Amino acid sequence: EFIDSYYFNKLEYTRFSSSVGKFVGFTEYGVRNAEYWNNDASFLSAMRAQKEVYCLNHVPVYYSNVLTKS
Repeated sequence: EFIDSYYFNKLEYTRFSSSVGKFVGFTEYGVRNAEYWNNDASFLSAMRAQKEVYCLNHVPVYYSNVLTKS
């Protein structure tokens, strides 16, 4: 799962989760940002593609390294 969280003063205001597939806002400002970003189709599809960029390429390497050390 790919999660991209946005914080200000230790307070999370917006989060993108690949399992949800869209941005979710937690504060008034975060809800406005989430609505704006969710309406931008190109930005939303780019964030959905980040799962393949980060997770699918790196997880097998990290997983094999953990197994060799145990």
